[in-house]
Amino acid sequence: EVQLQASGGGLVQAGESLRLSCAVSGINLDDYSIGWFRQAPGKEREGVSCMSSYDRSTFYGDSVKGRFAISTDNAANTMFLQMNSLKPEDTAVYYCNVRGFGHVYWGLGTQVTVSS
Repeated sequence: EVQLQASGGGLVQAGESLRLSCAVSGINLDDYSIGWFRQAPGKEREGVSCMSSYDRSTFYGDSVKGRFAISTDNAANTMFLQMNSLKPEDTAVYYCNVRGFGHVYWGLGTQVTVSS
């Protein structure tokens, strides 16, 4: 059974940083593309960042480019999202996502709240 356990969310002030983690079990993370998504109240889920399984190239949404960084620790089978210079508009539930071989897996999400 594949499981994704996200953690690291919390309440911070604008300008501060958080590091989200997503521990993955049941698959070898290195074989899959990974991503982070978020959903703010009343809004659709949006992609934040992703990393390709093919060449480990990364993509960032325009609103987080230069502030967020996606990474993995393959030995620990864990993916991360480093979030710096947080803004109130970054407030959302953040979800980790793993996809490959015709499958898509989601974590349950972790709440990030940024106060002004």
